Amino acid sequence: MAAFMPSGKPSNEAGFTYLGVLFLIMVMGMGLASAGELWSSASRRDRERQLLWVGTQYAQALRSYYRSSPGLAQYPKELADLLQDERFPNARHHIRQLYPDPIGGGEWTLMRGFDGRITGLFSPSTDTPLKQADFPSQWSDFTGMASYKDWQFVAEKAFIEGASGPKSPSRSAQGVTP
Repeated sequence: MAAFMPSGKPSNEAGFTYLGVLFLIMVMGMGLASAGELWSSASRRDRERQLLWVGTQYAQALRSYYRSSPGLAQYPKELADLLQDERFPNARHHIRQLYPDPIGGGEWTLMRGFDGRITGLFSPSTDTPLKQADFPSQWSDFTGMASYKDWQFVAEKAFIEGASGPKSPSRSAQGVTP
């Protein structure tokens, strides 16, 4: 019958390795937590850049729709009208695709004029933006805003196509893969 028998001398280091492993696990956990925070901040900043780019695209498309109206200038009734403008013999496209809200990933909140037509849009998110300054001049009133909901992209403030505005986010940030 084999039994555990002490080797003779009692060890003074009992439990030292266990404490060392616990300390190592604690340090690794703190490192992973800080890496997670950095990744989260970088991801949020990227979504903010996307919000500025997509919002500008919509504002420019709304302005283009309004300015190219035959007869009485009007804004669209629905966002889909920006994709396929049937008011002309050959349909016009004021925007390439309907983009989702980059912050919430869902629907935009639409701003409508007195006639019920879309004049602008904004994200319904009430989160506080990380970006608080250094906006493109057309969106300079976003400085110091308390939530993304306050970032309102309206056709009246959109610069003409080709004017300097926020740079297009990377293809991977738009969800486009080559």
